Amino acid sequence: MLKVAAVAAQAKGGEELVALDVSEPLPLVDIFLVVSGRSERNVAAIADEIEDKLLEAGYKRLRREGRREARWVLLDFGDLVVHIFHEQEREFYGLERLWKDCPVVPIEQVQPAVVG
Repeated sequence: MLKVAAVAAQAKGGEELVALDVSEPLPLVDIFLVVSGRSERNVAAIADEIEDKLLEAGYKRLRREGRREARWVLLDFGDLVVHIFHEQEREFYGLERLWKDCPVVPIEQVQPAVVG
């Protein structure tokens, strides 16, 4: 689930992806994926792509918040909660600082396709 979301985020220009294992303090959630976008339009595109790809993969969305404003979009897929921030909001809210005691989960980086 994390890999599908990460690939989708990167496909739409998502930056600074960080996955945190929040299963210890939040027994109903395993991972927070935090992603940055450069503009409201970019944040919305990232959120839409992640949601589409996770739904295509058979995962059920439980909740979505913030899509209209597209400054901080939250996608709740149960075990995975994705936070897509406009870069200014990410800095302001500092989610990684709030959850700094949680281990970071490695994310496989997507290699760009070679066109030739």
